[in-house]
Amino acid sequence: MIIDAHAHLWKIQNGIVNGRPVFDIGGGKSNFGGEIRQMMPPFMTDGENTVERFLANMDYAGVSGAVITQEYIDGNQDEYLLSCKSDRIKICALYEEKPLGNISGFDGIKICAGRLADRNLLNHLEPFKAANDMGKFISVDLADGAEQTEMVHKIAGMFPDLKIAVGHFGMVTRDGWLEQIRLAENKNVFIESGGITWLFNAEFYPFPSAVEAIRTAADMVGYEKLMWGSDYPRTMTAITYKMSLDFVEKTKEISEKDKLLFLGENARSFYGFANIPVPEKVRNMVED
Repeated sequence: MIIDAHAHLWKIQNGIVNGRPVFDIGGGKSNFGGEIRQMMPPFMTDGENTVERFLANMDYAGVSGAVITQEYIDGNQDEYLLSCKSDRIKICALYEEKPLGNISGFDGIKICAGRLADRNLLNHLEPFKAANDMGKFISVDLADGAEQTEMVHKIAGMFPDLKIAVGHFGMVTRDGWLEQIRLAENKNVFIESGGITWLFNAEFYPFPSAVEAIRTAADMVGYEKLMWGSDYPRTMTAITYKMSLDFVEKTKEISEKDKLLFLGENARSFYGFANIPVPEKVRNMVED
């Protein structure tokens, strides 16, 4: 069973970056704060990054379930994500430096910690307390390096039963990334790899340095604390969804036992997936 711990969905992109708007302009492109960027694969011509398209990609790649996080650059997608939730799709409400609304229908809370106006997480305890009290998880993308790691250590100790998933594999290509990985020494903190192919894009498939980084992190905290994520759909502007996990499936540098943990078993337990199917493989048109 494969679980994607970090993906994005939106119906209408209406985000913000550095105080400037982010919005679809067609052909998978977005105006990204005044710069035109390929935000999605070009065949997503209507600007809609829908759950139906994602489920089709999941089925083709053999992915059973996924966790939908959020990002300021897409705008708040709480309303749309509530319509996407299913046994296969877990969803996060977006924390926006203001009191949380009704989050009872969500599985977790997403904190874009590196984009907060006030980056002192100890001044943002409400979402952590709410998730702890309501039995939800926290998905958090930290600022580069160790800027916020001591804060997370303290919060993990304050709420020892709160499940915290640190995204982007600790911003693995940035200085100080291992300080983020070390957060998983706390029993309730896990690391997910959403965005790892983005961070190693210059090297490209099959991402040998990404594999080496996974092994380095495992040496520090163990494979049982690491989870795979795709960062769909932005990473799909360079590779296919299948390729985002294929480089792990095919490497000889990670044992089959550890691949099972990294690609699905850890996330199944962490996020509470149950009774979800393993998609049947369909032979494609270029296979003999």
